[in-house]
Amino acid sequence: MSGKIAVLPGDGIGPEVTDAAVRVLQKAGEVFGLDLEFEQFEFGGAAIDAYGEPYPEVTRRGVAAADAVLLGAIGGPKWDSVDRSIRPETGLLALRKDQQLFANLRPARVTPGLEDLSPLKPEIARGVDVLIVRELTGGIYFGQPRGMSEAEAWNTMRYSRPEVERVARVAFDAAAKRRGKLTSVEKANVLEVGEFWRRTVEEVARDWPQVKLEHQYVDAMTMHLITHPADFDVVVTSNIFGDILSDLASVLPGSLGLLPSASLGEGTPLFEPVHGSAPDIAGKGVANPTAAILSAAMLATYALERPEVGAAIEKAVTETLKTTRTPDLGGSASTASFTEAVISALAG
Repeated sequence: MSGKIAVLPGDGIGPEVTDAAVRVLQKAGEVFGLDLEFEQFEFGGAAIDAYGEPYPEVTRRGVAAADAVLLGAIGGPKWDSVDRSIRPETGLLALRKDQQLFANLRPARVTPGLEDLSPLKPEIARGVDVLIVRELTGGIYFGQPRGMSEAEAWNTMRYSRPEVERVARVAFDAAAKRRGKLTSVEKANVLEVGEFWRRTVEEVARDWPQVKLEHQYVDAMTMHLITHPADFDVVVTSNIFGDILSDLASVLPGSLGLLPSASLGEGTPLFEPVHGSAPDIAGKGVANPTAAILSAAMLATYALERPEVGAAIEKAVTETLKTTRTPDLGGSASTASFTEAVISALAG
């Protein structure tokens, strides 16, 4: 089994955590006989500095030619004052749109025995294992018209039937392979686009009779995710609601440093930690690489189609977290020592 991986370290702690993920993937390659090739490209603020734009042509070509993309993190105060059209975040939106990565998968799981990491009471945190499927290339972030004048600003939340159908299929497929429950989140009581979303998801549900479908309004869902998060299996929602709910769900395990993600669609799949570039700790060697390593596990599962490799990486991380933790989790392990511990656990 071979795979060509485009590595986009990005900014802040991105290069540190991405290096950790690459090292774990290299060890997994040795253990499971994978022939992996890594090629690094500038992206985000680093690309602005080097090329004057966040997603330069050389990076576009590298992404298109790869089997998967492993991204670190982007942005920081250094680039906050640049024109909106070339900000690091604009590059990320362009990458997603360019590769038609319409489904963003963000798992949030409280590992048994590690409930103490969660800010919730142990009895509420226990058993949490939710997968949020966020529509990624449509909705209010991309809808037209949009604009701003001295007097007002406007954005449009717009969805077509194919856009809703395809992300719903990803969510139903995931639910069928998990615990068989899908929660669709919108605001159908006040938004026409929400009513359209609900109707379309119900039509797709006819092809998945084994999956139980329920609907929640987004405002109620924010409360339910905190008061009884273990009740949910897979959640599917729009771009903006998914952005908010997945960030909310990210605190359930205890730290943004624990949350991976995968963006899937028609082009090269993208894998990245949920957290930002954390410029305040960049270069100090204390960043938590867990989310990046777990993103590498998702890469093995979805891009390389080797779920046993992904599961092995996840198990190694779980075992490591029982004894070794970085400062964000109340421990004292460095990025390097945590990574070494995961590699050791993976090697058996």
